[in-house]
Amino acid sequence: MTTALLVIDVQRALSSGDWAAFDVGRVIDNINVLAARARDSGAPVVFVQHEEEGGPFAYGTERWELADGLVVSPDDILVRKTTTNSFHRTNLHEVLQSRGVGRLVVCGLQTDFCVDTTIRQSLPLGYRVIVAADAHSTVDGVLTARQVIDHHNHVFRNITSFGPVIAVTPTVEIAFDE
Repeated sequence: MTTALLVIDVQRALSSGDWAAFDVGRVIDNINVLAARARDSGAPVVFVQHEEEGGPFAYGTERWELADGLVVSPDDILVRKTTTNSFHRTNLHEVLQSRGVGRLVVCGLQTDFCVDTTIRQSLPLGYRVIVAADAHSTVDGVLTARQVIDHHNHVFRNITSFGPVIAVTPTVEIAFDE
């Protein structure tokens, strides 16, 4: 089964300034480790970028661009989206299917919005999911970002209604050549 790395919304708007995600430097470092491992094994690396009219996610603006420090290869795949669901009104599913992908390693920003929604949508589409436990983040809100991340890692581990259980795994333990 082919595995792909799915990197969600690691953009300048969410990695610097007022909306910078919790511990985003460490998250980007872990994503770079995962991306290098994926590329070394021949697995596709897909970067998803959120966009909207106006505001910090306006297509083509500096804040819309992928985050500083994020290593991107010319062979990586870029997907643009306009909702919290990386599959909704995008070609992501078709891109993955055309490469025979059946398993996703998911990481990115923000845990409680686009990462969560995309993971939940990937299950009914038939993907097996590995969440990189230490490579997703968000910002403080009603709960601290750390609480949101821990809560979501717990919830992801316990979603069982689609068959395979989501694996929530530290970066150091994720391999792409299985």
